[in-house]
Amino acid sequence: MAIKYYEESGQFHLYNDEVSYIFMRLKNGQLGQLYFGKRLPDIPDYSYLIEESRRDMAACPDEDDIFFSLESIRQEYPSYGGGDIRYGAYEIEWENGSSITEFEYKTHKIYKGKNSLLGLPATYVEDENEADTLEVILKDRKNEVKIILSYTIFGNFPVLTKNARFVNEGEEKATLLSAFSCCVDFPDKEYVMMDLAGAWLRERNIRERRLDYGVQSVHSMRGCSSHQFNPFLALRRENTDEFQGEIYGFSFVYSGNFLAQAEVDNYDVTRVLMGIHPNGFRWELSKGEEFQTPEVVMAYSGQGINYMSQTYHKLYRTRLARGVWRDRVRPILINNWEATYFNFDETKILDIARTAEKIGVELFVLDDGWFGQRNDSTSSLGDWCPNLNKFPDGVKGVAEKINALGMKFGIWIEPESVNRNSELYRNHPDWVLGDLDRNISQSRNQLLLDFSKEEVRDCIYGMIADVLRDMPVSYVKWDMNRSMAEVFSSGNDKTYQGKVRHKYILGVYSFYDRLTKDFPEILFESCASGGARFDPGILYYAPQGWVSDNTDAAERLKIQYGTSLVYPVSSIGSHVSASPNHETFRDISLQTRANVAYFGTFGYELDITKISEEELEQMKEQIAFMKMHRELLQKGTFYRLKSPFEGNITVWIVVSEDQKEALVGYYRAFQPSNAPLSRLKLKGIAGNKKYLINGTEERFGDELIQIGILTSDYSAGVWKKGKDGQGDYMSKLYYLKEE
Repeated sequence: MAIKYYEESGQFHLYNDEVSYIFMRLKNGQLGQLYFGKRLPDIPDYSYLIEESRRDMAACPDEDDIFFSLESIRQEYPSYGGGDIRYGAYEIEWENGSSITEFEYKTHKIYKGKNSLLGLPATYVEDENEADTLEVILKDRKNEVKIILSYTIFGNFPVLTKNARFVNEGEEKATLLSAFSCCVDFPDKEYVMMDLAGAWLRERNIRERRLDYGVQSVHSMRGCSSHQFNPFLALRRENTDEFQGEIYGFSFVYSGNFLAQAEVDNYDVTRVLMGIHPNGFRWELSKGEEFQTPEVVMAYSGQGINYMSQTYHKLYRTRLARGVWRDRVRPILINNWEATYFNFDETKILDIARTAEKIGVELFVLDDGWFGQRNDSTSSLGDWCPNLNKFPDGVKGVAEKINALGMKFGIWIEPESVNRNSELYRNHPDWVLGDLDRNISQSRNQLLLDFSKEEVRDCIYGMIADVLRDMPVSYVKWDMNRSMAEVFSSGNDKTYQGKVRHKYILGVYSFYDRLTKDFPEILFESCASGGARFDPGILYYAPQGWVSDNTDAAERLKIQYGTSLVYPVSSIGSHVSASPNHETFRDISLQTRANVAYFGTFGYELDITKISEEELEQMKEQIAFMKMHRELLQKGTFYRLKSPFEGNITVWIVVSEDQKEALVGYYRAFQPSNAPLSRLKLKGIAGNKKYLINGTEERFGDELIQIGILTSDYSAGVWKKGKDGQGDYMSKLYYLKEE
């Protein structure tokens, strides 16, 4: 890897073995973008890629050069104006109401390693030789404000990260009206845009659309990254598939309101912008103050979509997630929520725990309802003290009894919310996010606490920390179950209100950071009514997340498949739940429910005191299987082979880094009738190795890659000698081990 600057041409070239990113200083002092893609030779001048042309009605910064117009030049970090009529990467309002800016290159510095971002999650390095960083300083021609553009290129990943920092060094106030983290201008529009869209119970479905003139975007204005859209988009060439062709990924390391868009102008230039959503954003900077944008992680693949995903998986698993649980395999847990909901007491909890211990479960998680007077969703959020009516010896007594069984103990919290029926709300109604003189909308009988306020965070932290110190807690499930509605911070002035949405997320990060530092051995799992805040920002603090409240195995195929576009298997919270399923009322075999849940953190969420001895024995075998293979599943390389969005069959495979073992998940939704014979060709394994499949059949890797596994016996829907169909929602695992 390297970062080169050529003074004569004003060119910057960031590159490693796989990717190049090139931009330069334009003659007006601004920055022009030259190239992003497959590695190019390092030559000192690619300025011929700046194509100047005269456009009718185009404004030109230099009246003596009618061919130099910012409307037709690809730029690095543009503002609206100066001739560029496309959406800009930032907008600043000065005290006189003007938003005209003229930021020009002043200087730069290049250094090894990567700096952290103050108050924000970001990718990191453990050795300075893993990455190089470039900081380019731009300064406004009139006002004493500068922009520091930061770029990091990793040595072992086809990845470039970008962020921007605004610093006011002058007497005049500057107000940011928008501040995106990343802008990339591509020279054509021949791309298909991929994103992850959905809703509650159907998060992160893969969606595709061809780019065309105008703006194509995904966004959230809900105060969280949302069920509806994930802070991610990718541009692929039309002929790109999972294993060949070019694709560019953009992933935003942020958990609040965001906007990610691809704007195509009428000359076919595509501009990608990603950053904090400007709606409701207004950040005033006085002298000496600065604003830091979150990080965008840009990944390039010339080897198809799978390789882009694998890049994100490994980077996010090893250089975004942190702490002692980053590299540990995850414990197999049971959560009581779908088993009991709010209707439980100590006897019921211990009955489930004793049964779970007998089949090999390692961690019991006590979900919602353990605190205050909490018997339904209408009360006690904010009153974080044990419910002694349910637990005469307190939650600590239950935790110690579960520990005595040989299991770890975990607990559920929702620190950002409050019920009106709570001591906290009665004492501090002004701590709620909203205008107290107007109606404040409720969702699930709860309101959001104003986490932009330090005193609010300190109070909640004190209660939660007391609980964690008082009992042997090994796991915390942090939930967040509502979107922002009326955004107003009581007791703060007008200028503060434009900061609330972002300061709220900074408050969440601060709270997470404090908890994880004070309780480093606890495994944190994020949750937001399922998958409403499943994003890279939260992954920095909690190495796994609850991807969806939908635990139906058939639906989970789509959810987990789509999630894998960006996020590693180790981050995907996946449980075996009851049948019929509580969300879809669908009956699916215990085998298939487990075969889907293996490709995640794995656990159970059902009342195991009410199932048969035969099913308990089957669950015991499943747990033993997961313990044997979780190192492979959570740290191996993941390949998508067949998509649930394209047909009746879903297939994926995880391969160990040394290619000595692999696990294939094969899933068929519906039993076909008299279907063609079929084979399943594998990817990722070594062609020259001989593998034993499920301990019986021997095959060379080349056979499995070129010919495949014969799957007709159970996919054809016809009678074969000694075989017959297996019905709907069938699944099968293939374990490959080198002989």
